Amino acid sequence: MPSDVVRVIYRKYDGRAHRDYPARRLATDDLGVWLGVPAGTESIYHGQPSVEQIPFVLLVPHHAWWTCMFNPPPRTSEVYCDIATPARWEDDDTVHLFDLDLDVVRRRGTGLVELRDEDEFAEHREQFGYPDDLVAEAETASRWLLGVLGDGSEPFATAYRKWLALVV
Repeated sequence: MPSDVVRVIYRKYDGRAHRDYPARRLATDDLGVWLGVPAGTESIYHGQPSVEQIPFVLLVPHHAWWTCMFNPPPRTSEVYCDIATPARWEDDDTVHLFDLDLDVVRRRGTGLVELRDEDEFAEHREQFGYPDDLVAEAETASRWLLGVLGDGSEPFATAYRKWLALVV
């Protein structure tokens, strides 16, 4: 039986800490594992201690090159997807991911969908020596997310709201 608490660990490709926090397992379905992070959760962000001020739900897909945070107001990003290596689970209670810099974001209110941090991706591609197949997967995932975040596809349209209601 999987644990109710999952430790989420994102690292940069060179191995340094990026994000690290506990989350509550809400559900597992055909899309992936849904995790809830309430406000007040102690975390590590860019290697520094932090506290989550706004709750969110994280979808960790089973076999995809991204994760997705679903956020309530007042956060300006309604949906925030990190391009990352596919999840590697350890003992069903820890998930490891490498953040690959690129982000695809849908803004609250306007619905604007944007690709962010292309400059950081290019810099780290050179600095960390991203392999060509990793670059291709990251770029493919980014293009796909740019489409589905704007076209009404689930779970990015409304399906996430039932999970978000559990942590708000």
